Amino acid sequence: MMKYVDIPPVWLAATLVAAWLQKTHFAYGLSFGPVWADLAGGLLVGAGLVMAALAVYEMRRHRTTVMPHETPDALVTSGIFKRSRNPIYLADSLILTGLILYWDAVLSLPLIPVFVWWIEKHFILAEEKRLRRNFRANYARYEKQTRRWL
Repeated sequence: MMKYVDIPPVWLAATLVAAWLQKTHFAYGLSFGPVWADLAGGLLVGAGLVMAALAVYEMRRHRTTVMPHETPDALVTSGIFKRSRNPIYLADSLILTGLILYWDAVLSLPLIPVFVWWIEKHFILAEEKRLRRNFRANYARYEKQTRRWL
């Protein structure tokens, strides 16, 4: 049961709830500005949703799991995975950043690096270990060619 609760979308949702609560109850009159933050926030959320959809599509095309605690059946290096080894986590970060901007949750900005750090330590390192173990030379080549985030 815990492996279905301890997944990145749950952590993203928890971070978004914290940012929303901050902007709702502890805004202290701070603002990014009405126009540019809404535009940038919307673009980031849109880019994050598209990136996540492309990554899930590519993983499904290769018939491998999107669940972070499971062992993948294939090493996906095509599509969006040519640009980032972790496009779904990058998408989550874009969505978080975009909604913080859109909501004017100025004091929630520190949540972004905390979220990225938590995802890396809690999910990415374990996933990379499984990929190294299962796909040895292929993963070593992929790791050298493609950056973790961007």
